[in-house]
Amino acid sequence: MTIAVLYRWTVKPGMEEQFRQGWVEGTRAIHEHCGSYGARLHRNEDGVYVSYARWPDEETRQACSGKVDHSKDGFPEMREATEEFLGEELLPVTDDLLDEPQ
Repeated sequence: MTIAVLYRWTVKPGMEEQFRQGWVEGTRAIHEHCGSYGARLHRNEDGVYVSYARWPDEETRQACSGKVDHSKDGFPEMREATEEFLGEELLPVTDDLLDEPQ
């Protein structure tokens, strides 16, 4: 079953661009090496960054842990810019009506 995962962070003031660049690099590495369907990064009105990642299933996501080197690919830059990681939430998809433009 397809799943989505929400991740949330607060970012140190003035380090937003570094965080975003690190997120892009890290997310590309995860997509390339782990088989995710990709992700989106959003910033809410309170300044909290929220990422929405799609995966074919939880097993594929769990298998990713040893496939990506978190000491490179943007992850150190992202960690340095992070003030607080606010957690993740696993969301099994029950219905999907997104119709993305091509």
